[in-house]
Amino acid sequence: TFTPTLGIGSTMIRPSDGMTMVYVPAGQFTMGRPYDNSTIPVHQVNLDAYWIDQTEVTNAMYSLCVRDGQCSVPYLDGSATRSSYYSSPEYGNYPVIYVDWWDAMNYCDWAGARLPTEAEWEKAARGTDERIYPWSNPEGGDGCSLANFLISFSTHCVGDTASVGSYPLGASPYGALDMAGNVTEWVADWFGFYPSSLVTNPTGPATGTLKIMRGGSWEANEVKCYSFSRCCGRDPDLKQYDWGFRCAVSP
Repeated sequence: TFTPTLGIGSTMIRPSDGMTMVYVPAGQFTMGRPYDNSTIPVHQVNLDAYWIDQTEVTNAMYSLCVRDGQCSVPYLDGSATRSSYYSSPEYGNYPVIYVDWWDAMNYCDWAGARLPTEAEWEKAARGTDERIYPWSNPEGGDGCSLANFLISFSTHCVGDTASVGSYPLGASPYGALDMAGNVTEWVADWFGFYPSSLVTNPTGPATGTLKIMRGGSWEANEVKCYSFSRCCGRDPDLKQYDWGFRCAVSP
């Protein structure tokens, strides 16, 4: 029986919710950047291979978990500019919002997956060439053709969430989409400072009070959408109109 070799570009469909997952091969990458105190020291991380969701989890996908009694309904039905969002079929392919860290963890568990670690999220977004954005190194890129974010103090690309996968030109080296902008994403780790030496499959501090979020949102400027940026720690019980998540799986 022929068994295909997994590598960059490999995909699979998760049976539980129909999510396309992209493959990230095992290996070492550089994590962090000399930007602020939360993103240093720059250090080497070695990760086993894993799969990560190509997009953020959508309203339609999340509703399957709610239907099965394993997930809580989002805190509010609307979004920033829409009175009906989660419950509206029109927005079924848009990222689920108003979910806290526990909701995200429960969903991934129901789906047969888990939340990605912070290191897994950063490698999936940056690749191994230390790029600033998922799509390239140059500052800014091509604006709204690459991501849904805040262009200037008062100008948004959309002004709310966009349908997942709307920015294929902004794909990461592994084919992951929306890793800059749209919604800020929960990851598994508690907030903590980086180690100074090589680490393998890091999972962050064992305990803490704040969970890491990554990727910026439609309301975030370019700086917060850097692939290495740690938006800050957030209370895992909080829910907001521009917070969502994606899942990961170990082979």
